[in-house]
Amino acid sequence: MMSQAKAEISMVCRFCQLECQRFGKHRNGLRRFRCPNCKKTFTESHQRTLGMMYTPQDRAVLTLQLLLEGNSIRSTERITNLDRNTIMRLLVLAGNRCRGLLLRKIEGVPVKDVEVDEIWGFVAKKQGHIYRGESADGIGDAWCFVAIERTTKLVLAWQVSKRGRADVDRFLGRLRYATSDQPFQLTTDGYHQYAKAITAGLRNRADYAQLIKVYGTPRDGEQRYSPGEVISTEVVPVMGNPDPARICTSHVERQNLTIRMGMRRMTRLTNAFSKKWGHLEAAYALHFAYYNFCRIHKTLRVTPAMEQGITDHIWTIAELIS
Repeated sequence: MMSQAKAEISMVCRFCQLECQRFGKHRNGLRRFRCPNCKKTFTESHQRTLGMMYTPQDRAVLTLQLLLEGNSIRSTERITNLDRNTIMRLLVLAGNRCRGLLLRKIEGVPVKDVEVDEIWGFVAKKQGHIYRGESADGIGDAWCFVAIERTTKLVLAWQVSKRGRADVDRFLGRLRYATSDQPFQLTTDGYHQYAKAITAGLRNRADYAQLIKVYGTPRDGEQRYSPGEVISTEVVPVMGNPDPARICTSHVERQNLTIRMGMRRMTRLTNAFSKKWGHLEAAYALHFAYYNFCRIHKTLRVTPAMEQGITDHIWTIAELIS
């Protein structure tokens, strides 16, 4: 415990009730004290970052900023001089905070135009590399479903999962939670699981249409990593009365590009991919919270949360994780 008379310069041993002597500094810069009688050492009182870490908040904020701007774990380690395990623990703790923040702040939001898409990634190894008999829990393909409001660019709901019907139903439950009861228009791509799931899960709430893109044959050398050129699109109304002029998935697809540019683990053809499922989910949660509350959208000139009326100012990363 700190001495009330000398809170800035001394500490009293909790066992001997004697004034401790200065005994150097902790590796994180905090002062250490040692009791002259029992020789026990103590660290000056402080507030832990994210409630659990000794890393000073300014270094933690710098670390998260680097991760959000596309740096890898090892690159961040070299810049900040923090151990990679500390960086990953910080990412997980911050991601959990951001996941809770998004659930609290984005609930019952009135929307008009919603676009849904999914972005592919993987954990540990690609799905085709899982050998027979190996458990596929927590490894292989990791699809991130994303729902974005077209006008405000607010990310309404997201989910990292596989790509089956149950996963689509669970994601639509999150979208239903995030949006108000007022009707809105919804557009997705042509993935076959969407039609039945949305018809059942958002009945009487959404005017729903699919925008199906038809791709040409990839050019030589692009068959493996690049999709073919879009040669035509097909609009398929599925439910309600969707406005043809508002059937679009361009904004959510642009969000997919933002993800690939801002999350190093989602950059293709690198060794920075996620090795654990929980780390990927934490990185997504941090990215979407930062995108909604901290990052100024170039077109809007404010953050999506400000445009939607959820907040009245631009948040800092320190505010995001506090």
